[in-house]
Formats: sequence, C-alpha cells, structure tokens
Amino acid sequence: MIDTHAHILPGLDDGPETMEQTKKMLDAAVKEQISGIIATPHGHHPNFKTDLKALADKLEIVKNYITEAQLPIEIYKGQECRLSDKLPGRLDAGEALTLAGSRYVLLELPSSGIPAYTVPVIQQLIGRNYVPIIAHAERNQGIIEKPDRLRKLLLHGAMAQVTAGSVAGSFGKAIQKTAFTLIEANLIHVYGSDIHSLDKRPFHFNAGLDTLEKKKMHEFVDIFLENNERIILNENLYVLEPQDIVKAKWWNIF
Repeated sequence: MIDTHAHILPGLDDGPETMEQTKKMLDAAVKEQISGIIATPHGHHPNFKTDLKALADKLEIVKNYITEAQLPIEIYKGQECRLSDKLPGRLDAGEALTLAGSRYVLLELPSSGIPAYTVPVIQQLIGRNYVPIIAHAERNQGIIEKPDRLRKLLLHGAMAQVTAGSVAGSFGKAIQKTAFTLIEANLIHVYGSDIHSLDKRPFHFNAGLDTLEKKKMHEFVDIFLENNERIILNENLYVLEPQDIVKAKWWNIF
C-alpha cells in the first residue's frame, strides 16, 4: 500500500521535529503494512520556508536509515504545493515538486475556501501536462458548505484526494460526512494519511480503509489503493463518472 500524503521528513515543516520521531513514524507505517510513502512537506506555504536542498538532504537521511534498519518500505520525494498563480512556472523550473517524479501534483487549497483563481491555475497545470490532485478536499470549508464545488473543479481536469483520518472520523462527524458525500459521488480518486505526528495526526490509514469496508464500500478501497500505486508508476488514474451530489447516496451511510 502506498501513502500519497505524509509529513514525515524531520525538521522541515509542521511534521516531525527530529529524526527519532521520523523513525517511530516509519515503524508505525510498517505496522500498518504501508509499503511506500510519498513525503510531501509543504511547498511555498505562507507559514513554512521551502528549501528543496534541505528536503533532498533529509530524504537521503531517511532513505539511508530505512536501508540500515532493513525496513520493508520505500520513501519517495514530493511536496504538498500551495495554490498560487506562480505554481505552474515553479514546477517547470524545478522549484516545486510533483509526487514521486510523476506528472501528478498535490495541490493544497486554502482551508477557508476556493479562491477565484483556482480554475485558471488548474487549467494552466493541465496545459503543461501536470495533473493536480486536490489535497484533503473534504476539509476545505467551501467544499464542506457546498460539496458540488469539488465536482466543478474536477470538470476542469483536477483529481481529488481524501484523508484517511477524515474517513475514520478523527476530524469530526461533519468532515467525515463530507468525505463520504464526495466518495459516494465518485469525486475522490486518491487516498492519503496526511500524517504529521503519532500523537496528534497519526496515519489512520487502515482505520479509514476499515471504515469503508464496514460501510460495504469495498470498490472504493480497491480504487484508492490502485490509484495510489498508479501515481508511483506515473500511470493514468482509474476514474469513475462523477455524479451530481444530489444523486449521491450519502444519506444512507450514517
């Protein structure tokens, strides 16, 4: 299983502060039977400095530890790229990173809503052969208030990712309900932990998958895990036909 969203490199952003914390997170990943992690520290976030040299150095340290400890897991380079009209140019210039060297870009919107320039940026990315994947879509306030806003973004070529903890209910019932609303409407394609720490923001990877299984949504488990693998391979994602939110059966889930 591949985790497509993880703040696991030490000392870069609001993830682990030390390598010892990173080691414990890797041990937890192995226990969850995660075989690969895309490290996605924040890129060009207003609260965190973007330093790709430091990112590369920390990634190498973590890779060396994984080899020395003989852990059955791989770690890949990536970023959670903050929405900006400069993002397409930054990607072209190598100043921002895609997921595991693929054409897929983990795109972080402001949590408060969807800026007016979101669609033009998505269109620019698509035009340059990148595929934006909207991170933790179910936690965006604009999408929570009106989930159909995500469908409209997908019509312009974006994909969307859901956080495992949201599915498992760790962010509360309102966000969990939004997550299932989007999943049931075929608006989610990728699954990630968005882990930051073991105490406050753990993996919840299997907990989210188990929740989907309990709701008899086995096909989505298969799709999410398959698409996570396809990102690593830079292959096309499996996409179901999006539904209007009003046609989704989310009211039967809870």
